[in-house]
Order: sequence, then structure tokens, then C-alpha cells
Amino acid sequence: MDISAEGSDAAAERGEEYLTLDALCEIAKLLTGASDPIAHMPAVFGVLASFMGLKHGALALLQEGAPGESSRNARHINPYVVAATASGGPVSADCRAIPAQAARHVFRNGVSLVSCDIVDEFGADALPPGLEDKYQALIAVPIRDQANSPFVLGVLCAYRGLRDNGARFLDTDLRVLNMVAAVLEQSIRFRRLVARDRDRIVQEAREAIRAAAEATSAAPAELPAAELDGVIGSSAAIQRVIGQIRKVAGTHTPVLLRGESGTGKEVFARALHALSDRRDRPFIKVNCAALSQSLLESELFGHEKGSFTGAVQQKKGRFELADGGTLFLDEIGEISLEFQAKLLRILQEGEFERVGGSRTLKVDVRLVTATNKDLERAVANGTFRADLYFRICVVPIVLPPLRERKEDIGPLAQGLLERFNKRNGMKKRLHPSAISALAECNFPGNVRELENCIARVAALSPESVIHADDLACHHDHCLSADLWRLQTGGASPVGGLAQGPLELPVLGSRPPAPAAPEGAAAPPASPARPAPLDSEAAEREALIEAMERAGWVQAKAARLRGMTPRQIGYALRKHNIRVEKF
Repeated sequence: MDISAEGSDAAAERGEEYLTLDALCEIAKLLTGASDPIAHMPAVFGVLASFMGLKHGALALLQEGAPGESSRNARHINPYVVAATASGGPVSADCRAIPAQAARHVFRNGVSLVSCDIVDEFGADALPPGLEDKYQALIAVPIRDQANSPFVLGVLCAYRGLRDNGARFLDTDLRVLNMVAAVLEQSIRFRRLVARDRDRIVQEAREAIRAAAEATSAAPAELPAAELDGVIGSSAAIQRVIGQIRKVAGTHTPVLLRGESGTGKEVFARALHALSDRRDRPFIKVNCAALSQSLLESELFGHEKGSFTGAVQQKKGRFELADGGTLFLDEIGEISLEFQAKLLRILQEGEFERVGGSRTLKVDVRLVTATNKDLERAVANGTFRADLYFRICVVPIVLPPLRERKEDIGPLAQGLLERFNKRNGMKKRLHPSAISALAECNFPGNVRELENCIARVAALSPESVIHADDLACHHDHCLSADLWRLQTGGASPVGGLAQGPLELPVLGSRPPAPAAPEGAAAPPASPARPAPLDSEAAEREALIEAMERAGWVQAKAARLRGMTPRQIGYALRKHNIRVEKF
């Protein structure tokens, strides 16, 4: 007996087991938490090829529709599409990435298929393009719908070369593909549920907004805008918002106030509370961007005595203080993913524990949130939880920027000046020329910037009457004009939704690039590296940048990227990046 040969065979088997575990670990990292798992499938196929030798992977999915309907039709037509391949995707079903007979067999029967003679069973056309060696085995496994176990959502397949005793890997290949299919099933089902919930909520929000607009147009003179708790304006844009506020105020539905910075989101939140049946209960506000995650948790949920250094006594959180009333969370788009999970529980169950406490508390709070960020894009990018988005964005109300309601600038300026006079014991007033000059400004900072402008000119004006010549814009000292000149296309010095119109992109899709103004000259070429076109290109560019910063030392680049040297080595091979030698 050759003991050394047995030892080498055992070592080889252990090495193959480790490669299989490494492959599953890398695949889990790619798929878990991905907002669009289908977009990561080419990278998954790359891992299977690099670690296990499984080539020409492909993923076929049933077309959108009811699972039962799609599965019944699968016996008569070809309802699936090839959603991803090792080289990209999606492609048409007749691209030969997966044999049509094999795909139909798995879709119909819901069992895995292993074919060691593809040409004999399915014909020469069953081999994928570019695969010259016909000695290949096909492994195809079903991706099931756990809610309806007889139904199959998709088929995952890959090819194994049979030369050099490749058939001995088929059992392991089948187990690995079944594991990947199980992870994919969860991701695909969640993706479809998110898409359906998104469409439903968007449709409900549109219907609520349309009903509010109809109610406002039917009775436009029911109550003047000035009586809506400090809201000043009579433009059509602000009247639409007031109609929506009136419509939803009598319900307990969560409201998300959208708008650029300075559009008065807190004013409208207070108006919403004043019109509701909770008007006699507390209105509590929290600026989420002004507090760190640990402080925000203590502020919202409270803490017990001794729960951390400095907690010398028990403190009630804002949720407790707002019990029976309204809680206004401003800048909701700035909270971290970790805190989003904690916030989600109280929104779902209405219960929480104080920091350092074990007693569960229940509260009844009407939640009003506000943000100037594009939350839909944040959900698509994975920086904002989709389930939390659907909880807070039940009725979104978009507040118009001041430049879209310029007829309100005059009354607003008068009201802000009266407030300034009351606070400072003055009797300043605006000349009509000053009001006309203010109405010509774009005010990228909106009402907040107008308030600053009024306070500045009222404080510096030598006379009791403020004329147009007293305004900063007549002396080339206007910050508003400077900011507006800097705002071009999708770039804005103000940030947030001031960058452009609010759009609702499909989850997992990339936002379209802003179009250049008609007749404008093309921008000069930048010496910097051009922006990547997709996530794969972005990852490759980031990897090259890290390697250049590290002097092409993989260990240093791994520390910069928060990866291990082995992961860096795999990423370099995956993106075909040649390592510079010095």
C-alpha cells in the first residue's frame, strides 16, 4: 500500500473542500443584502468558475406574473427568460446559454438534472457558444417558490468538463448549486415582494394625492392658506399641498414630507398636527442628522439609570413623550442602516425598550417624517432599507421650492419682516420695488434663505422703508445669485432634492444621467478617470485606485478596502487587472 499516495489524495480532497467552502462564502457575501441579486449573478458565476471549475453558468427565470399561472403555462409555451449568464445578461431564451429541453424539464418537474452526455441527450446545439470541448456535464437545479413549493421560479445551471476524471466532482457541484439556489430563492422572492409593495404604495399615494387635489379644487375657498398654522401663500402649488395636508390630517397614516432644504417641512408638520385629532397632545420634533447614532437611540427610546456612563437617572425618550400625539423625525434619510432596523420595529409593533432596559413599552404615535434626499435612489443603492421606506412613505407630500411659487414671495417677505419687527422692536416696511426685486430671485435656499435676506436688509437698512437698492443683490453681494450660478444640471451646491426633479426609479436600476442643456457646448475633458458605467466597472475602478494608493502591494490595498489579501487576489483575477511590478 502506498501510504504517501493516500496522504496526497486526502490532502487534495481537503483542499477541494476548502475551495468549496470559500466559494460558498464569497457567493453569500455577494447575494445577501444585495438590492438586486440578479445583477450580481455574473460575479457569482465567476466565483464558481474560479474556485470550482464550473463554467458557463446561467440563470433562467419565469416571466413576471402569478406563480401558478406561469407554471401552468410552462407546459405549453416558453415563458422564461435567461436573466443572467457568466458574461452578463439578460439575454433571450434562445441564446443557448441553457438547453431549452433541460430548462423545460426542470421547470415542469421541479427536480434537479445532471446530464453527462449533453450532445446525445439534447443535441449538438445544446452546448453553449464558445464551448469547443463536447465532453461536458450539465448540472441544472430548480429555484423554488417556498410559499408555493410545487412551483419553480427559475433554473440555475452550470457546465463541468469531464476530462481528467471530472465526473468525481458532480455530487459536490450538485450540492453547491442547490445551496446557491436556496439563497437566490430568498433574494428573488424578496425582490419581487418589494417591487409589488412599491407599485401598490406608489399607486395608493397617487390616488390619495389625486383625491386631495380634487377636494381642494372643489372647495378652494374653504379656508384661506394663511389660517393653516403659519403657512403663507396663495399659489396653486401651495394650495395643492394644503389640500393634501387637510386630506390626510384626520387619519393616522404616516406622512413623508419631501422637498428641498428650507421649504418649511417643520411648518407643514406642525400644521398637520394642528389639523388632526391629536392637536391637544404633544408635538415632538427630532433632527436625526444632528445626533450621532448612540445619542439618537437614547433620545428616541430613552435610557435607564446606569445604562451607560453619564446616565445618572432614568430618561424618557421622544417616543414616550409623544405618546398620543405626533412625532416629527426630520432628516430621516441621514440615519444609519443599523439604526434603521431598530426604528423599523417600533413602527411595525408600536413597542420598544429603553436603552439598558428590559421592560417593553407600547406607545401610540402619529409619525411624520421629512427628508430632502432621494430615498428611492437610496433604496436602490442599498443605503436605505426598503421595508422602512414602505413604512414611512405611505403618503408622500412634495413641498414645492420657492422658485416654483414666486407669487408667494411678496406675502412671505411681508410676514417675515413683521416677525423681525416684533422681535427687534422695529417698524420697517418693504417698498413695492423691493418686493418686485425679491420676486426675481431664484432662492436655492428657499424660505429659509428669504428669511435671512429679509433679516439682513432690515438690520442694515438706514431708513424705515426698505427699497430695492438696499437689497444685497443690487450690490453684487447676493449669496442666492452665486449659488444659482453654481447650480448646473444634476449638480447643486445646496444638495438634496435641489439637484433636480424628484424621480421614482425602479429598484436595482441605475438613474439616468442628466441631459446637457440644448445648445450648450460639451464640457471640457477632465484629466481624472471617467466615471464608471455600472457596478462592475465601479468596483474595478475602486480596486485599481486602492492598488495605486498602496503602491501595488496587495496587503496594503486589502487594508484600504477592508478586505483580506486573498479576496484582493481573487478580485484582481476576476477583473483581469495586471499587477504592476516595481
